Amino acid sequence: MFLDILFIVLGFIGLAWGANMFVFGASALARNLGVSPLLIGLTIVAFGTSAPEFFSSAIASLNGEPELAVGNALGSNLFNVGIALGVAAMVAPLTPPPTLMRKEIAAMLLVTVVTGLLFVDLYLGWFDAVVLIVIAVFFIRKLMLPKVQSEPSQVLDELDIEPVSNLKASFFLLLGLVLLVVSSQALVLAASSIAMILGVSTGVIGLTVVALGTSLPELALSVTCALKDEDELAIGNILGSNIMNLLVVLPFPGLLAAGPLEPRFLYLDFMAVLLICSVLSLFCYISIRRGKGIGRLGGLTLLLIYCGWFTLMLQHT
Repeated sequence: MFLDILFIVLGFIGLAWGANMFVFGASALARNLGVSPLLIGLTIVAFGTSAPEFFSSAIASLNGEPELAVGNALGSNLFNVGIALGVAAMVAPLTPPPTLMRKEIAAMLLVTVVTGLLFVDLYLGWFDAVVLIVIAVFFIRKLMLPKVQSEPSQVLDELDIEPVSNLKASFFLLLGLVLLVVSSQALVLAASSIAMILGVSTGVIGLTVVALGTSLPELALSVTCALKDEDELAIGNILGSNIMNLLVVLPFPGLLAAGPLEPRFLYLDFMAVLLICSVLSLFCYISIRRGKGIGRLGGLTLLLIYCGWFTLMLQHT
């Protein structure tokens, strides 16, 4: 138990350090390449911070524990919006870019609804996995790549970082990613060990401990971005991570451990994901219309939705 607690503490330190280097590397690359921070958040940062979800879900599926993988994906999405983005908005107002509603928010809502439709039969199999993978390929091709070609954007002079070479920026990006992944896995393994000792079920571990551990990079990055006034990177990171969790993480149990789903995954956990994503979309729309950022009230609302789901989840275990 003592070693588990020690690994948790070291994991938090590694996450904080890794998040700072990762944001520095991503921001430097964005400025050097003339790419908007929103796109960097939706691609490089989102993929990097979602790496723990990919790894843990693949291992869980290979070990014949698909419910842990599904719980990880849904729990991570709830944590990303309710805790990571909620806390970041309470630290400093987050101002979404005007173009957010047309593509990024729409893509997140579409992917979420499609996932719900696939969950309706309470079975996750190869067909569901293939549908999600096809959408993932379409998403990358139609949403991300054209932005690189048609919207090169201006050089990001507003980022308060020293000019560095692409090689140095890539080094910091990679080193930060390694620290984020290793630290997250240390947290997951240690926390899961403690949970097992306390007799907590696998489903609860997936929705709470594993989701918390694998989503800590999003929390660390979102708060770091909020403190550095990199709102587009913070929001893009969460939206991209949520999309990838559904399109890339969920296919693992579908392909490697197909089987029935607990009804609670559809009627409680997925509905909570749909609710909190819809509320976030509404806040972004209002923020863009009024020209004001998502402030403490909005962040608190997202946090309370997460707490409400968490309470109901505990009552149904």
